Amino acid sequence: MSTATAIAHPNIALVKYWGKRDSELNLPATGSLSMTLDIFPTTTTVTVDGTATTDVLVFGDEERSDGPAVRVSRFLDIVRELAGSDRHARVETVNTVPSAAGLASSASGFAALAVAASAAYGLDLDARELSRLARRGSGSASRSIISGFAVWHAGESDETSYAEAIDAPDLAMVVAMVEKREKPISSREAMRRTILTSPFYPAWVSSTAESLEAAAEASRTGDVERLGRITEVNASRMHALIQSCDPPIRYLTPVSVEIFDRVAALRATGVGAWATADAGPNVVVLTRPDDVPAVTAALEGLAELAVARPGPAAALVSRTNG
Repeated sequence: MSTATAIAHPNIALVKYWGKRDSELNLPATGSLSMTLDIFPTTTTVTVDGTATTDVLVFGDEERSDGPAVRVSRFLDIVRELAGSDRHARVETVNTVPSAAGLASSASGFAALAVAASAAYGLDLDARELSRLARRGSGSASRSIISGFAVWHAGESDETSYAEAIDAPDLAMVVAMVEKREKPISSREAMRRTILTSPFYPAWVSSTAESLEAAAEASRTGDVERLGRITEVNASRMHALIQSCDPPIRYLTPVSVEIFDRVAALRATGVGAWATADAGPNVVVLTRPDDVPAVTAALEGLAELAVARPGPAAALVSRTNG
């Protein structure tokens, strides 16, 4: 019996990943750029047991046998194939970020699982290999392997689609949690529907590739204004794209839109702040650390707020070989 525990944090994309070129390998249609947060960690323990006849997932205090358990078991199949093992495992995971609410819980979850499972099964993977492995569970998890700011390369194959660190200016994020409940339509289903039915999807792919190149340059050169503008435009385009599918999907609520409006009003007063939102109602504001108090004051009362700075890479906490 061997056990490993790992911790990982969610990331928020400044240039979004929306849509897959290959669903089995989770290869994205475009690359993306993100910031790993220093809040909302996921801690996961994987125990490999040669006597077990099936995988077990314990999420919080609840043993699961539904969709998440199936996804975890399929992910462990990939790890077992890499390790040349047929042993099952018990996975215990604790999230501190609301699950399936558009705050990247699957990113931190599968990043932590990738690190813990690979260690428990005796694999010795570097950051690129871990990023590729985490991607197989959840595309955005590839970025949570990396500390701070990361670019996820779309790549052309399993070997070439991974995330790596990128230089960035000193930034912070104010997370506005509008709703913590699970969203009614998963990102995976919404992506599938968007690709199949939106007439604007090809334009999204081409424009996002251009946005990523511009955002990466702005990040490397420390151009906060340009990076912020690209971030907000890219988020607005993604949500417009999602609403254009058939039947339409709308993740943003009136409160979400009000936050975007207040952020725009802040900019009019000279505060550097730009809003973004993943596939959910919760809004994240990219800003300079010195402007965090102004942002939080402007959003007070609209949603529960949390402040994040660039966070650490996914990491192994402990490992025991029995």
